[in-house]
Amino acid sequence: MIKRIDEMLKLWAEDLHSPMNPDGGGTGSGNMIAMLMECKGELIRGTRGSRVLLDESVDIELIVNKHLPPQLSLVVREHYCNHESFLAQKITHCGCCRKTYYERLHEAHVCIAGLLMRQAA
Repeated sequence: MIKRIDEMLKLWAEDLHSPMNPDGGGTGSGNMIAMLMECKGELIRGTRGSRVLLDESVDIELIVNKHLPPQLSLVVREHYCNHESFLAQKITHCGCCRKTYYERLHEAHVCIAGLLMRQAA
């Protein structure tokens, strides 16, 4: 895994795919439209203590949803967004063995890094 991409994906999942309020308030699904509606169209970078700029989170969201092959997107979502399952359950849901799970995760990191570099250039 690529450490910088791993950190970015953790923060992406926290920014867009976790509840705004741990006590059940806010948008539990992390849906960008719901967040915009709740904030009346005004998203401020520091509302949830993120260290990733909102633009980067949105870029990562687009990459995971549109540019990664489905099997890589699934592994990324399971690994970073599914906090309720054990690793064995995540691997089973992805339909692969542990070795393949981590190979796909690394491949996703490489793809994301490449796509982010192209966007920055």
